[in-house]
Amino acid sequence: AARGATSQEDERLGRRLLASAKDLDEHAPALESVEEVLAVLCSSLEVDAEPSLLRLANLQHLATGLRGTLIGRPSALEIAGRLHPTAAICGTPTADAFALIAELEGLDRARYSGPVGWVSAGGDGEWGVALRCAELAGDRARLFAGAGIVAGSLPEDELEETRIKLRAMQSALEP
Repeated sequence: AARGATSQEDERLGRRLLASAKDLDEHAPALESVEEVLAVLCSSLEVDAEPSLLRLANLQHLATGLRGTLIGRPSALEIAGRLHPTAAICGTPTADAFALIAELEGLDRARYSGPVGWVSAGGDGEWGVALRCAELAGDRARLFAGAGIVAGSLPEDELEETRIKLRAMQSALEP
């Protein structure tokens, strides 16, 4: 969701996002795909009962915290590799959704998404999922962003969500 121009508007937009059945339905499979991977890698896994808001400079996201105790010592790179792609990238079930997107989408996703982060020589690291990107060629930029499509999605709302997501990159590229 967008950020509000005032703190009151920001709070209203955040409450609306947290109460949106459509957005919660969109968030659930992304959370489940991460939880499934981490459940295999952890001896214990705690998942927040409810999503919260992750407020960034230009938008608000639903976020659910997960905390676990790893079995053994897999590297951060190995964990990132097992998590990618999450349902946030291409839907669920992942393999079927990935194949369907390749068949129907009609464009090369190029660098649309992927794990972004760092790993030390000892295997420690921190990773996030890049859901927006740009491909630069000379004085041209091709920007990528997407939206989760679920029952209840409205094309005009998904287009507006994508516009909001692209604003940060567009403003970074302005002279």
